[in-house]
Amino acid sequence: MDKEAQTFGMKAVGLDFNPSGSVQVNNLKEAAANFIDQVNNLRDTSDNPEVKRMASVAITEAQTAQMWAVKAATWNN
Repeated sequence: MDKEAQTFGMKAVGLDFNPSGSVQVNNLKEAAANFIDQVNNLRDTSDNPEVKRMASVAITEAQTAQMWAVKAATWNN
């Protein structure tokens, strides 16, 4: 997918980066990207600085959770 056509969430999770070609990794990243896009929309449409801050924290935490989930999905003993 063209980087310019990607949503904020897709860019935030690095949807294009999946060297193993894992379907599970792609699914995890897509789910996180969708969540992040919804929270980003909330942040963009609010005039309340506290809502913007909370949304930003939620996006950061979603990125962290997505990275750990990908690590779990690709773990090799």
